[in-house]
Amino acid sequence: MRKDIIEVRWHGRGGQGAITAAKIVANAAFVSGYKGVVMAPTFGTERRGAPVSTSLKISKKKIYDLSPITTPDIVVVLDHSLLEEVNVIDGLKENGLVILNGYKPLSEYKFEGMRVAVSDVTTHGVTAGLPPGVVNSGIIGAFAKASGLVDIAILIPIIEKEFIGKKPEKNARAAQIVHDNTVVGGI
Repeated sequence: MRKDIIEVRWHGRGGQGAITAAKIVANAAFVSGYKGVVMAPTFGTERRGAPVSTSLKISKKKIYDLSPITTPDIVVVLDHSLLEEVNVIDGLKENGLVILNGYKPLSEYKFEGMRVAVSDVTTHGVTAGLPPGVVNSGIIGAFAKASGLVDIAILIPIIEKEFIGKKPEKNARAAQIVHDNTVVGGI
């Protein structure tokens, strides 16, 4: 990863909360001392269930480059079925990191020259008490574990604040369970 700006591209489906997840990580990054945090949601004619993406740039210094991300350091995938529809690793830098909500063991995912982190975010969310399909808070836990950029202890209160009135404690629990059950490997 570049040391000046870390670029993260989030892939999900309309309605899964990829933008909310990126926003929570952006807030936590700022609280963690990153002076440059830029989130650029991608909107269009997306509909519920259609592939969507959003971008997040994080830096210790102020960020002046607001251009779209074309060569991310990290790719976060909220739905493993997107692997069949979208080239989620398009432009991912060599030795980049793929963070995936997947139910298969890490060894089943082949991303040549990449680091990979996998957790069954969907199942862990249900374990935490969330309805099936609510994965955005859980994937944040996988991001924290795999990237090491933002500590889970900083993310938990930000998750709780974001989800006030929407099961904040269950969303926070999902992030913690996923964090504790994310397997990282590759390269």
